Amino acid sequence: MKGFWTVLLAAGVVLLVASCKKNNETAMSNIDKECVERTVKSLSDKYADIEGIGGRLARGVEQAAAFWTESDGTPAEFETFCLENFVADPNERARMAAQLERNFESLWGCFNKMNLDLNMPLHLEGPDPTHLDELFGAYSPSAHFTDDMFQQKIAFIVVLNFPFYTLEEKNTLGKDWSRQEWAYARLGDIFIAHVPADVQQALSAQISASDNYIANYNIQMGHLLSDKGERLFPDMSLITHWGLRDELKTHYSEGDTGLAKQRMIYQVMRRIIDQSIPQCVIDNPEYDWKPFANTVTKDGKQVSADPEPDTRYQFFLDNFHAMQQVDRFSPRYPTAIARAFDSDMEVSFDEIERLFDAFCSSPQVGEVAKLIEQRLGRKLEPFDIWYDGFKSRSTLNEDDLSAQTCQLYPNREAFATKGMPSILDHLGFSQEKSDFICSHVTVDPSRGAGHAWPSEMRSDNAHLRTRIGENGMDYKGYNIAVHEFGHNVEQTITLHDVDHYIMKGVPNTAFTEALAFVFQVRDLDFLGYQSDDATREAMQTLDIFWGCYEIMGVALVDMYTWHWLYEHPNATAAQLKEKIISIAQDVWNKYYAQHLGEEDSPILAIYSHMIDAPLYLANYPYGHIIHFQLEQQLMGKSVAAEIERIYPVGRLTPQLWMRHAVGSEVSPQPLLDAAEEMMKRISSGIEP
Repeated sequence: MKGFWTVLLAAGVVLLVASCKKNNETAMSNIDKECVERTVKSLSDKYADIEGIGGRLARGVEQAAAFWTESDGTPAEFETFCLENFVADPNERARMAAQLERNFESLWGCFNKMNLDLNMPLHLEGPDPTHLDELFGAYSPSAHFTDDMFQQKIAFIVVLNFPFYTLEEKNTLGKDWSRQEWAYARLGDIFIAHVPADVQQALSAQISASDNYIANYNIQMGHLLSDKGERLFPDMSLITHWGLRDELKTHYSEGDTGLAKQRMIYQVMRRIIDQSIPQCVIDNPEYDWKPFANTVTKDGKQVSADPEPDTRYQFFLDNFHAMQQVDRFSPRYPTAIARAFDSDMEVSFDEIERLFDAFCSSPQVGEVAKLIEQRLGRKLEPFDIWYDGFKSRSTLNEDDLSAQTCQLYPNREAFATKGMPSILDHLGFSQEKSDFICSHVTVDPSRGAGHAWPSEMRSDNAHLRTRIGENGMDYKGYNIAVHEFGHNVEQTITLHDVDHYIMKGVPNTAFTEALAFVFQVRDLDFLGYQSDDATREAMQTLDIFWGCYEIMGVALVDMYTWHWLYEHPNATAAQLKEKIISIAQDVWNKYYAQHLGEEDSPILAIYSHMIDAPLYLANYPYGHIIHFQLEQQLMGKSVAAEIERIYPVGRLTPQLWMRHAVGSEVSPQPLLDAAEEMMKRISSGIEP
């Protein structure tokens, strides 16, 4: 076996070094095949009496060689380095791993804390951020981490002793790995690219700028006018797309009045997508705007107004170009697409595409669409992708819910001291565990729509951000807060209860989204509303199903856009806008038009994640699928007990994690089957 590994991995280094040369002309390895073979032989001879390390030895040398450049030393110095720093003894290797985990927790935790503090003026309510705030927010404290680790030779020690395994290898070999072996494999994931600090800093600055653009993209709803000059909405500022979408969802029980409001919101979204929205009405209460006529008035007089100059798409394009710079230094995952799917999600682009295509093309979609049409008593329109009638709250008045939540949670302290403990108690957590979790979560008033910010070290807190108005937390803010608290619970458990720091977290963000959904669908339960269990099961199944259908199309638009950009890297913002709209229309026509009554709708391109969270969107539908499988597992059991059983397993691969959690791999089939069963019950006269 020793000879096999030597031949196989020496061949592998040629491919990897060639990839480095192709993608990174500024940092080519100076270690050739002969040096790798010579180094492997020297180490093999040195540790000939130790069984079972031949494969690890050869793999570590091969991977370290791919990053060794002239600035790191000569080939002879590389061989000496490997001979002096390869750890063969299992006990010594375990001690080295513990040292690395301790030090990485300190480094990453402090980097995260600094980043959190520097971004507070941009992320939290308060005075308008200054230019200096934006500069600090764009600064990345960890930008030099990789450079420093390679310069100090720490990265080479890690790569040499804890080599990288591909996703296929993790899924195959990982079934039999011990927890210690899994921790070693995750150490091997740390240094798979050598991205220079200036490139890392530029990417951080670009994403920060995109996030700031979206965080301040608000529509003043009280200043929207119908073509007859009617004001359909009260004074409120809604962020795009989240606030607009959530407002649209609230009007399904208002008949024609609600329908008029929904159509106006849909028109606002279309104007944002095609950038015909007047620049002056964005986050500005000084102007009144008629979205249908697209005219603007000030003090009752019509004024000329220039459209937003493709700003939305310029940010998207700038994100792409920043990612391109990272590509040059990422030989294993040489595109942002590969990093997002194969590396971060650990699910391939092709697998996600097949899964989403099969789901959106399923006959169950048409059946559920017909049911929604019957419930609404009208033909469906494009914005009905956000139909909210399967949720318990669809029968409740949102103003009444907001009055209740504002009274309960007039400020962030009230949600932190009363809301979070109440939620955990409802789910069945012990007093001790509830106190522990709540003591590790800080609630902040968000400038944007809201998010959960994890801690990277056990001495720090996770942060929950949601919008909190002057009169307290309205129902929208509460619903977001419950979702984000689900993230915080996952973040706390998978940091503090996982046996190895390097295994903290979940396989990918879809798994934390899944737990956030588990919390969010119970938001009314936490307020004291009760529903029949049988009805609840049916309604929840159809709600998750329709939510999957909606967000899968959005994710496909994002995925196909990035694919097109890599084929057309010199595109302008105007060309990108045209292409995104075209892609959105194509996806719409393929999966949605036949059910939602309009050809060529661009609505799938409205999601703000496309701008401020590149290639993130696929995590949402994947998370919905996981959520449904989790809900089936939770049925009849203590939610808290299952969460405490499932989540401390940490960051396995998605499929292995799911086998541990529910006994089967990630699959949309359970949801498709359940939706089909619900429709059979309905056709038999059993209305959910």
